[in-house]
Amino acid sequence: MGDRRTVKSTTVRSLVDLLPEIKVVAGDPFNSDPEDPKCMSMEVREKLLKGGQLAIVTSKINMADLLLGATEDRVCGTIDIEKALTEGVKAFEPGLLTKADRGILYVDEVNLLDGHLVHVLPDSAASGWNTKKRGISISHPARFILIGSGNPEEGELRPQLLDWFGMHVQVETVKDAELRVKNVEERARFDRNPKEFRDSYKEEQEKLLQQISSVRSNLSSVQIDHDLRVKISRVCAELNVDGLRGDIVTNRAAKTLAALKGRDKVTTEDIATVIPKCLKHSPTAIFAILVPITAVSRFDPSRLEFNSRRRLSIND
Repeated sequence: MGDRRTVKSTTVRSLVDLLPEIKVVAGDPFNSDPEDPKCMSMEVREKLLKGGQLAIVTSKINMADLLLGATEDRVCGTIDIEKALTEGVKAFEPGLLTKADRGILYVDEVNLLDGHLVHVLPDSAASGWNTKKRGISISHPARFILIGSGNPEEGELRPQLLDWFGMHVQVETVKDAELRVKNVEERARFDRNPKEFRDSYKEEQEKLLQQISSVRSNLSSVQIDHDLRVKISRVCAELNVDGLRGDIVTNRAAKTLAALKGRDKVTTEDIATVIPKCLKHSPTAIFAILVPITAVSRFDPSRLEFNSRRRLSIND
Protein backbone atom coordinates (compact mmCIF):
# COMPACT_ATOMS: atom_id res chain seq x y z
CA MET A 1 0.00 0.00 0.00
CA GLY A 2 1.23 3.50 -0.65
CA ASP A 3 1.19 6.74 -2.58
CA ARG A 4 -0.17 7.08 -6.09
CA ARG A 5 2.25 6.69 -9.01
CA THR A 6 4.88 4.77 -7.09
CA VAL A 7 4.94 1.86 -9.63
CA LYS A 8 3.24 -0.56 -7.25
CA SER A 9 1.40 -2.34 -10.07
CA THR A 10 4.48 -2.42 -12.31
CA THR A 11 6.52 -3.97 -9.51
CA VAL A 12 3.95 -6.69 -8.84
CA ARG A 13 3.51 -7.58 -12.52
CA SER A 14 7.27 -7.92 -12.94
CA LEU A 15 7.33 -10.81 -10.46
CA VAL A 16 6.34 -13.39 -13.08
CA ASP A 17 9.67 -12.81 -14.85
CA LEU A 18 11.56 -13.64 -11.65
CA LEU A 19 9.82 -16.90 -10.80
CA PRO A 20 10.95 -20.30 -12.13
CA GLU A 21 8.83 -22.15 -14.65
CA ILE A 22 6.56 -24.92 -13.39
CA LYS A 23 5.53 -28.30 -14.79
CA VAL A 24 1.89 -28.52 -15.91
CA VAL A 25 -0.29 -31.05 -17.68
CA ALA A 26 -0.50 -30.10 -21.35
CA GLY A 27 -3.89 -28.80 -22.45
CA ASP A 28 -5.27 -28.65 -18.91
CA PRO A 29 -6.86 -25.25 -18.15
CA PHE A 30 -6.40 -25.77 -14.40
CA ASN A 31 -2.56 -25.79 -14.44
CA SER A 32 -2.57 -29.25 -12.83
CA ASP A 33 0.67 -30.39 -11.22
CA PRO A 34 1.60 -33.73 -12.86
CA GLU A 35 3.56 -34.77 -9.75
CA ASP A 36 1.05 -33.90 -7.02
CA PRO A 37 -2.44 -35.45 -7.06
CA LYS A 38 -3.66 -32.79 -4.58
CA CYS A 39 -3.00 -30.13 -7.21
CA MET A 40 -4.70 -31.96 -10.08
CA SER A 41 -8.08 -31.21 -11.56
CA MET A 42 -10.75 -33.92 -11.35
CA GLU A 43 -10.39 -34.72 -15.05
CA VAL A 44 -6.61 -35.19 -14.86
CA ARG A 45 -6.89 -37.28 -11.72
CA GLU A 46 -9.52 -39.55 -13.29
CA LYS A 47 -7.36 -39.99 -16.38
CA LEU A 48 -4.40 -40.95 -14.23
CA LEU A 49 -6.45 -43.45 -12.21
CA LYS A 50 -7.54 -45.10 -15.46
CA GLY A 51 -3.92 -45.60 -16.42
CA GLY A 52 -3.73 -42.78 -18.93
CA GLN A 53 -0.49 -41.02 -19.75
CA LEU A 54 -0.07 -37.32 -18.98
CA ALA A 55 1.68 -35.02 -21.43
CA ILE A 56 3.88 -32.68 -19.41
CA VAL A 57 5.14 -29.24 -20.43
CA THR A 58 6.83 -26.38 -18.59
CA SER A 59 5.11 -23.04 -18.32
CA LYS A 60 5.68 -19.61 -16.79
CA ILE A 61 3.74 -18.94 -13.62
CA ASN A 62 0.47 -17.19 -14.42
CA MET A 63 -0.67 -13.89 -12.99
CA ALA A 64 -4.40 -13.23 -13.08
CA ASP A 65 -5.54 -9.61 -12.72
CA LEU A 66 -8.73 -9.13 -10.76
CA LEU A 67 -10.12 -5.80 -11.93
CA LEU A 68 -12.56 -3.63 -10.05
CA GLY A 69 -16.12 -4.39 -11.08
CA ALA A 70 -15.43 -8.04 -11.84
CA THR A 71 -18.41 -10.31 -11.25
CA GLU A 72 -18.35 -13.43 -9.13
CA ASP A 73 -18.76 -15.53 -12.29
CA ARG A 74 -15.72 -13.84 -13.82
CA VAL A 75 -13.69 -14.71 -10.74
CA CYS A 76 -15.00 -18.21 -9.96
CA GLY A 77 -16.08 -19.33 -13.43
CA THR A 78 -19.51 -20.23 -14.78
CA ILE A 79 -21.46 -23.43 -15.37
CA ASP A 80 -23.37 -23.84 -18.61
CA ILE A 81 -26.63 -25.26 -17.23
CA GLU A 82 -28.23 -25.64 -20.65
CA LYS A 83 -25.36 -27.73 -22.01
CA ALA A 84 -25.30 -29.78 -18.82
CA LEU A 85 -29.01 -30.59 -19.14
CA THR A 86 -29.07 -31.25 -22.88
CA GLU A 87 -25.75 -33.08 -23.29
CA GLY A 88 -25.26 -34.45 -19.80
CA VAL A 89 -21.78 -33.00 -19.38
CA LYS A 90 -20.34 -30.63 -16.81
CA ALA A 91 -19.69 -27.58 -18.98
CA PHE A 92 -17.49 -25.21 -16.99
CA GLU A 93 -16.10 -21.91 -18.22
CA PRO A 94 -12.97 -21.23 -16.13
CA GLY A 95 -12.58 -17.93 -14.25
CA LEU A 96 -9.69 -15.99 -12.79
CA LEU A 97 -9.18 -18.46 -9.94
CA THR A 98 -8.51 -21.14 -12.56
CA LYS A 99 -5.87 -19.01 -14.28
CA ALA A 100 -4.30 -18.11 -10.93
CA ASP A 101 -3.95 -21.71 -9.75
CA ARG A 102 -0.30 -22.34 -8.80
CA GLY A 103 0.37 -18.71 -9.65
CA ILE A 104 -0.53 -15.20 -8.53
CA LEU A 105 -3.89 -13.48 -8.17
CA TYR A 106 -3.30 -9.73 -8.26
CA VAL A 107 -5.89 -7.22 -7.09
CA ASP A 108 -5.05 -3.62 -7.90
CA GLU A 109 -6.94 -1.08 -5.77
CA VAL A 110 -7.73 -3.95 -3.42
CA ASN A 111 -9.10 -1.52 -0.85
CA LEU A 112 -11.90 -0.67 -3.31
CA LEU A 113 -12.83 -4.30 -4.02
CA ASP A 114 -16.57 -5.01 -4.17
CA GLY A 115 -18.03 -6.52 -1.02
CA HIS A 116 -19.40 -9.66 -2.68
CA LEU A 117 -15.87 -10.69 -3.72
CA VAL A 118 -14.35 -10.08 -0.29
CA HIS A 119 -15.87 -13.35 0.91
CA VAL A 120 -14.97 -15.37 -2.19
CA LEU A 121 -11.20 -14.80 -2.12
CA PRO A 122 -10.53 -15.78 1.52
CA ASP A 123 -12.62 -18.96 1.12
CA SER A 124 -10.60 -20.11 -1.88
CA ALA A 125 -7.29 -18.99 -0.38
CA ALA A 126 -8.01 -20.97 2.80
CA SER A 127 -9.20 -24.20 1.19
CA GLY A 128 -7.03 -24.17 -1.95
CA TRP A 129 -10.12 -25.14 -3.94
CA ASN A 130 -12.74 -23.28 -5.92
CA THR A 131 -16.17 -24.90 -5.77
CA LYS A 132 -18.96 -23.75 -8.04
CA LYS A 133 -22.48 -24.88 -7.20
CA ARG A 134 -25.47 -24.14 -9.36
CA GLY A 135 -27.48 -27.33 -9.42
CA ILE A 136 -24.20 -28.99 -10.43
CA SER A 137 -21.08 -29.01 -8.27
CA ILE A 138 -17.71 -28.47 -9.93
CA SER A 139 -14.46 -28.14 -7.99
CA HIS A 140 -10.89 -27.49 -9.05
CA PRO A 141 -7.63 -26.57 -7.27
CA ALA A 142 -7.16 -22.87 -6.61
CA ARG A 143 -3.84 -22.51 -4.82
CA PHE A 144 -2.55 -19.03 -5.44
CA ILE A 145 -0.50 -16.20 -3.96
CA LEU A 146 -2.80 -13.27 -3.25
CA ILE A 147 -1.20 -9.86 -3.82
CA GLY A 148 -3.02 -6.58 -3.48
CA SER A 149 -2.04 -2.94 -3.88
CA GLY A 150 -3.77 0.35 -3.34
CA ASN A 151 -3.71 3.86 -1.98
CA PRO A 152 -5.02 3.96 1.61
CA GLU A 153 -6.16 7.55 1.09
CA GLU A 154 -8.85 6.23 -1.25
CA GLY A 155 -10.28 3.84 1.34
CA GLU A 156 -9.30 1.34 4.00
CA LEU A 157 -8.93 -2.36 3.30
CA ARG A 158 -11.78 -4.43 4.72
CA PRO A 159 -10.68 -6.21 7.92
CA GLN A 160 -11.91 -9.64 6.78
CA LEU A 161 -9.65 -9.40 3.71
CA LEU A 162 -6.76 -7.64 5.42
CA ASP A 163 -6.24 -10.65 7.68
CA TRP A 164 -5.54 -12.87 4.65
CA PHE A 165 -2.44 -10.96 3.57
CA GLY A 166 0.65 -12.40 5.19
CA MET A 167 2.89 -9.36 4.75
CA HIS A 168 2.47 -5.63 4.31
CA VAL A 169 4.84 -3.25 2.53
CA GLN A 170 4.47 0.51 2.73
CA VAL A 171 5.50 2.33 -0.47
CA GLU A 172 6.34 6.02 -0.33
CA THR A 173 7.30 8.60 -2.93
CA VAL A 174 11.07 9.00 -3.28
CA LYS A 175 12.31 12.16 -1.55
CA ASP A 176 16.00 11.97 -2.46
CA ALA A 177 16.62 14.35 -5.39
CA GLU A 178 19.48 12.33 -6.90
CA LEU A 179 17.41 9.15 -6.87
CA ARG A 180 14.47 10.95 -8.45
CA VAL A 181 16.73 12.19 -11.25
CA LYS A 182 18.05 8.67 -11.81
CA ASN A 183 14.49 7.30 -12.05
CA VAL A 184 13.57 9.99 -14.59
CA GLU A 185 16.64 9.18 -16.68
CA GLU A 186 15.90 5.44 -16.58
CA ARG A 187 12.34 6.08 -17.72
CA ALA A 188 13.60 8.23 -20.58
CA ARG A 189 16.05 5.48 -21.58
CA PHE A 190 13.21 2.96 -21.61
CA ASP A 191 11.02 5.24 -23.75
CA ARG A 192 13.82 5.62 -26.33
CA ASN A 193 14.47 1.90 -26.73
CA PRO A 194 12.49 -0.56 -24.56
CA LYS A 195 14.32 -3.64 -25.90
CA GLU A 196 17.75 -2.19 -25.26
CA PHE A 197 16.66 -1.16 -21.76
CA ARG A 198 15.45 -4.68 -20.92
CA ASP A 199 18.59 -6.25 -22.36
CA SER A 200 20.77 -4.05 -20.14
CA TYR A 201 19.21 -5.70 -17.07
CA LYS A 202 19.00 -9.21 -18.51
CA GLU A 203 22.16 -10.53 -16.84
CA GLU A 204 21.23 -9.05 -13.45
CA GLN A 205 17.71 -10.43 -13.73
CA GLU A 206 19.02 -13.88 -14.63
CA LYS A 207 21.21 -13.88 -11.51
CA LEU A 208 18.20 -12.96 -9.39
CA LEU A 209 16.14 -15.73 -11.01
CA GLN A 210 18.85 -18.28 -10.21
CA GLN A 211 19.06 -16.97 -6.64
CA ILE A 212 15.29 -17.39 -6.17
CA SER A 213 15.44 -20.90 -7.63
CA SER A 214 18.21 -21.75 -5.17
CA VAL A 215 16.16 -20.39 -2.27
CA ARG A 216 13.19 -22.55 -3.25
CA SER A 217 15.42 -25.62 -3.39
CA ASN A 218 17.17 -24.97 -0.06
CA LEU A 219 14.28 -23.59 1.97
CA SER A 220 13.30 -26.93 3.49
CA SER A 221 16.76 -27.29 5.07
CA VAL A 222 16.69 -23.93 6.87
CA GLN A 223 16.27 -24.27 10.65
CA ILE A 224 14.98 -21.87 13.27
CA ASP A 225 15.84 -22.48 16.92
CA HIS A 226 13.06 -23.19 19.37
CA ASP A 227 13.92 -20.18 21.52
CA LEU A 228 13.55 -17.88 18.52
CA ARG A 229 10.15 -19.40 17.75
CA VAL A 230 9.14 -18.71 21.35
CA LYS A 231 10.32 -15.11 21.09
CA ILE A 232 8.32 -14.57 17.92
CA SER A 233 5.20 -15.93 19.56
CA ARG A 234 5.84 -13.83 22.67
CA VAL A 235 5.91 -10.68 20.56
CA CYS A 236 2.69 -11.68 18.76
CA ALA A 237 0.97 -12.33 22.09
CA GLU A 238 2.23 -9.07 23.58
CA LEU A 239 0.97 -7.17 20.55
CA ASN A 240 -2.46 -8.77 20.92
CA VAL A 241 -2.35 -10.39 17.47
CA ASP A 242 -5.40 -12.64 17.06
CA GLY A 243 -4.82 -16.25 16.07
CA LEU A 244 -1.54 -17.79 14.95
CA ARG A 245 -1.26 -16.36 11.45
CA GLY A 246 1.29 -13.75 12.56
CA ASP A 247 3.45 -16.42 14.21
CA ILE A 248 3.31 -18.69 11.16
CA VAL A 249 4.02 -15.99 8.59
CA THR A 250 6.91 -14.53 10.61
CA ASN A 251 8.53 -17.96 10.94
CA ARG A 252 8.18 -18.59 7.20
CA ALA A 253 9.44 -15.15 6.21
CA ALA A 254 12.47 -15.38 8.52
CA LYS A 255 13.43 -18.78 7.09
CA THR A 256 13.03 -17.49 3.53
CA LEU A 257 15.23 -14.48 4.24
CA ALA A 258 17.90 -16.72 5.76
CA ALA A 259 17.83 -18.92 2.64
CA LEU A 260 18.07 -15.83 0.43
CA LYS A 261 21.22 -14.84 2.30
CA GLY A 262 22.68 -18.31 1.77
CA ARG A 263 22.35 -19.50 5.37
CA ASP A 264 20.72 -22.63 6.79
CA LYS A 265 19.86 -21.09 10.16
CA VAL A 266 17.66 -18.13 11.11
CA THR A 267 19.19 -15.29 13.12
CA THR A 268 17.63 -12.56 15.23
CA GLU A 269 18.51 -10.09 12.47
CA ASP A 270 16.35 -12.06 10.03
CA ILE A 271 13.42 -11.84 12.43
CA ALA A 272 14.09 -8.15 13.04
CA THR A 273 13.84 -7.52 9.30
CA VAL A 274 10.60 -9.38 8.61
CA ILE A 275 8.48 -9.08 11.75
CA PRO A 276 7.28 -5.49 11.20
CA LYS A 277 6.12 -6.42 7.70
CA CYS A 278 4.35 -9.54 8.99
CA LEU A 279 2.51 -7.86 11.87
CA LYS A 280 2.10 -4.19 10.97
CA HIS A 281 -1.18 -4.70 9.12
CA SER A 282 -2.82 -7.02 11.64
CA PRO A 283 -6.22 -5.51 12.50
CA THR A 284 -5.82 -6.46 16.17
CA ALA A 285 -2.15 -5.70 16.73
CA ILE A 286 -1.68 -2.90 19.22
CA PHE A 287 1.02 -1.17 17.23
CA ALA A 288 -0.98 -1.36 14.00
CA ILE A 289 -2.93 1.56 15.45
CA LEU A 290 -0.52 3.19 17.90
CA VAL A 291 2.91 2.86 16.40
CA PRO A 292 4.29 3.86 12.97
CA ILE A 293 6.22 1.18 11.13
CA THR A 294 9.53 3.01 11.70
CA ALA A 295 9.06 2.67 15.45
CA VAL A 296 8.94 -1.13 15.40
CA SER A 297 11.96 -1.86 13.26
CA ARG A 298 14.77 -1.12 15.74
CA PHE A 299 16.25 -4.18 17.42
CA ASP A 300 18.97 -4.89 19.95
CA PRO A 301 20.83 -8.28 19.90
CA SER A 302 19.40 -10.17 22.94
CA ARG A 303 15.72 -10.91 23.07
CA LEU A 304 12.60 -9.95 21.17
CA GLU A 305 10.19 -7.98 23.31
CA PHE A 306 7.74 -5.12 23.14
CA ASN A 307 8.83 -2.49 25.66
CA SER A 308 7.02 0.41 27.27
CA ARG A 309 8.31 2.84 24.66
CA ARG A 310 6.33 0.91 22.07
CA ARG A 311 9.38 -0.38 20.28
CA LEU A 312 10.21 -3.92 19.33
CA SER A 313 13.61 -4.65 20.81
CA ILE A 314 15.78 -7.59 21.74
CA ASN A 315 16.60 -6.75 25.33
CA ASP A 316 16.73 -8.62 28.58
